Amino acid sequence: MGGAALASAAPGLARGAERTLILSTWDFGAAANAAAHAQWRRTGSLLDAVEAGARIPEADPENHSVGHAGYPDRDGHVTLDAIIMDDRGNVGAVAALEDFAHPISVARRVMEKTPHTFLVGEGAHQFAEAEGFDKVAMPTPAAEKAWRDWLRTARYKPVVNIENQRGSALDHDTISMLFCAPDGRLAGACTTSGMAFKLRGRVGDSPQAGSGLFVEAGVGAATATGVGEEVTRIAGSARVVASMRAGMSPQAACREAVLHIARLRGDAVRDAQVGFLAIDHHGRIGAFALQPGFTFAATDLAGRTRVQAAQSLKMPATTK
Repeated sequence: MGGAALASAAPGLARGAERTLILSTWDFGAAANAAAHAQWRRTGSLLDAVEAGARIPEADPENHSVGHAGYPDRDGHVTLDAIIMDDRGNVGAVAALEDFAHPISVARRVMEKTPHTFLVGEGAHQFAEAEGFDKVAMPTPAAEKAWRDWLRTARYKPVVNIENQRGSALDHDTISMLFCAPDGRLAGACTTSGMAFKLRGRVGDSPQAGSGLFVEAGVGAATATGVGEEVTRIAGSARVVASMRAGMSPQAACREAVLHIARLRGDAVRDAQVGFLAIDHHGRIGAFALQPGFTFAATDLAGRTRVQAAQSLKMPATTK
């Protein structure tokens, strides 16, 4: 399996073995892609693959934007959100889940064991407990220290592209993953601990089908990252997929969604980041963001991964 490499080639090409198999958000998506690729080689299951990939950052004690090491809300509680979805209409999600390390696995169990698609809060906790998922102490010592430090000022302002500034007390956001098999089948996953020091009960776009993630057979899949409220306002991932269904390329569809947010919100998103990733059922990809600096990891059939910067509204893509 090839290691991650930086690349500046424009997204979208899909020639034979070079077609994209897995896409995920941010630099730390490279390790998640490696796990997803290995799992797919073992079982051939796209859902197995995206779950395995999402579990990597969930378990990373240095990742304060995803999983059990995520930073707390303003009341000191770490709450986790996740969704998993395939192109057969199977979907499961959880939100505001506390005390379990792998919300993506709980989300999959919601999909497989219940007639529902979404469990939240205490109900999600009860379900995870009944299904035998192991509990874990949250917040971690590092996350609690960051929260107590934040309490001295209690100021919050999202910082653009903080996801790539690992270890910051403002670190927040998501890992989102899309998988397109050689036969065109699709699946996706998204998992997050949400914005650090958010209001208690806040849920962003990530676990919402159509906002943080959307998958449609014969068309493609899309996911989002950045300030979740801005994605939710336009049902962003569903919008991107709808644009692909109407004939747009993945790149054009991602750009259209970002432009729509910019037109709709104006100065309200001047200092915000929102990015979209998309893949169609041929393995062609797209990525576009409001601000420069949004990076993503793309893995081909052979397991070779490149990390590259998305194009943005403010300036063209750059190689890191």
